[in-house]
Amino acid sequence: MTPTANQERPRLLYFHSPRSGSCRRVEGFLAQVLQYRHNHDTFQVTRISVDARPDLAQRFQIETLPTLLVIESQKVTARLSAPRNCRAIQTFLAPWLRHPSRLTAEPPLPALLG
Repeated sequence: MTPTANQERPRLLYFHSPRSGSCRRVEGFLAQVLQYRHNHDTFQVTRISVDARPDLAQRFQIETLPTLLVIESQKVTARLSAPRNCRAIQTFLAPWLRHPSRLTAEPPLPALLG
């Protein structure tokens, strides 16, 4: 689902800690998912460090890092805590992504000549 000119893009809030290895890894997974099929502009992405903004973490009831929230019409419409891979993020964001089903399809292997 892509927004039309009259619709506002959904917000994607990424709650993380810059000191966490798993948060840095998920940052890469998220970038890969959004890059695939040109989904860069699908969301207004906001990265929120819970170290710098503990008030926002409390307001949105963030208990596990990293956590992704999708905000539409000023309401949380989806939440994903501690994603483990690109597939988890892609599945979570599928309602908003362009052509999400082909994200993890492997490229064809070249024929081996003997």
